[in-house]
Amino acid sequence: MGEEGEEDRGPSFSPAGRQMEMEGRTRQMVAIWRYKEILTVFLSAILLSPIPLIYQGKEARCGYVILLMAIFWMTEAVPVAITALVPVFAFPLLGVQSTEEVCLAYMGETSIMFLGGVMAAIAVEHSRLHERIALKILLLVGQSPRRLMAGFMLTTAFLSMWLTNVASTLMSVVIVEAVLGQLYSTTPDKLKKTDVIKGDLSSPSELELLPTKRDSTQSNLEVENVVSGDRGEGGNGTGEEEEERLLRNALLYSVMCSANLGGTAVITGTGPNLVLKSFLQSTYQDPTGLTFLTWMLYNIPGMLICLLLSWVWLQMHYFGLYSCKKKTNVLKSSKERQAAVKQLIEGRYRDLGPMRFQEAVVLTLFILLILLWFSRAPELIPGWGAFFVDAYGFVVKSATPATLIAFLLFLVPPECKTNPTDNNACLTWEAMQTRVPWNVLLLLGGGFAMAEAAKDSGLSSWLGAQLYVFRGVHPWVMVFAVTFLSSMITEIVSNAATTLIILPVLNELAQKTQLNPLYLLLPATISSSYAFLLPIATPSNAIVFSAARMRGSDMIRVGVVLNVLCVLVLNVMINTLGVTTLDLHTMPAWANSTLP
Repeated sequence: MGEEGEEDRGPSFSPAGRQMEMEGRTRQMVAIWRYKEILTVFLSAILLSPIPLIYQGKEARCGYVILLMAIFWMTEAVPVAITALVPVFAFPLLGVQSTEEVCLAYMGETSIMFLGGVMAAIAVEHSRLHERIALKILLLVGQSPRRLMAGFMLTTAFLSMWLTNVASTLMSVVIVEAVLGQLYSTTPDKLKKTDVIKGDLSSPSELELLPTKRDSTQSNLEVENVVSGDRGEGGNGTGEEEEERLLRNALLYSVMCSANLGGTAVITGTGPNLVLKSFLQSTYQDPTGLTFLTWMLYNIPGMLICLLLSWVWLQMHYFGLYSCKKKTNVLKSSKERQAAVKQLIEGRYRDLGPMRFQEAVVLTLFILLILLWFSRAPELIPGWGAFFVDAYGFVVKSATPATLIAFLLFLVPPECKTNPTDNNACLTWEAMQTRVPWNVLLLLGGGFAMAEAAKDSGLSSWLGAQLYVFRGVHPWVMVFAVTFLSSMITEIVSNAATTLIILPVLNELAQKTQLNPLYLLLPATISSSYAFLLPIATPSNAIVFSAARMRGSDMIRVGVVLNVLCVLVLNVMINTLGVTTLDLHTMPAWANSTLP
């Protein structure tokens, strides 16, 4: 009976039938997966629809839109920049704000300041001034493996303070490849067989301000492996190949780490910093004391400490301690190899020639812009901005000097003697329009629109009432939880989107617990740049992951320690230097000057 029953069940229960059934299900799943973005959008809208249907009022409708945007940002069902445009149609259609009110948020003072600063940074790249700075630092630091790592970290961190993280990472990766080729090439034939990296340093940059998680593993860095044998993964290589693998991973990971850390040092260095600046301006009427100068006074020491600890940890992980014999062979580079590396760097520096007129002009204007930002309202003493307040009765903000310097860059010719008929300048429109991250402007505008709508609809007040339960939690516990959570979220969500989501919540939490808002907002913003675990976290991570050809588990093992170290340093700094610099232990008067 049992056998007859088995036969009566039909061919689908035979091995061949089961295989066909599995293949059919697989094809169905693949077909569904192709439309995952559409499904995510519609399912999210449907599942969250009870919020505006059950809870009547503007705050519910505003919260519905913000929750949808948060889901779209986390899943990237649509591009991050396009998600930032959702308020333009969603808020008017749901009766939260008028179209005109929403659109006004997309080009505020912070957006213009960002645009002017980016144009100045593009001029530095366009003139190749950043290459001259990088090569000079490497020459000064030294050519031993330990010194090379320190040199690359200092160079990349400094450049990422002013340039995009992707631009500084790409340039450093190209130099790392050239240095490795010189260190581990004893003959011209072998030198020709080193890995070739094709990276256009003047190509449009996808800023760290807006990393696209879905596409970040497809970086514009093409790694062409023409060496027989794979040196990227595993540790099965022997002798010189294993040494090169360790040094390659160490140097490239140090570049990635310093690119992410460097942007935290200045208020224009990365997207989250600008998001915080714009959020404070749109929320509070009075100055908060967080200026270009006070930001650097607080954040540069912390960035340097994180950079030093990162260097120590990378040395321990890849090379071992001085007393450890397991990995120190990598450090025993001969004097001939170090001389060859120095010769290579000197040769590249000589190829740049003497500093050209264009580089001198760009450097002068860039320094002038930084000085103008510094001295506009330094808080410690009256700045030049106070003159316009006394004379005209209004405040001149940071967008004004940024736009002025950008205008001059388009005006001044790149050479002393230029044909007047040539339409040529230190910065050209072609270079600007291909490199400016226009999508970041949309993201910033979307964040401003969210903040304005949350305030006008009453959502911020409602949210603050729900957070009253945290009143009894010790402040330093809240800061630690916030920074740890922010550093984890940013591994899967872009850093700017992370801050856009959490800053309004933290601001209401600070108001209800009678804390200085900066005590929570500032460390949350900085920690959103601590993305060291996954290759998809930022474009810089993807570039290094591709160039080093390391395993994802390798990056996680190194990055988890760096995340912990940087979060601990940030918590110590906010409770020591932050309190001293920004008086974070008192509830400031400006915290009660919320805009209507």
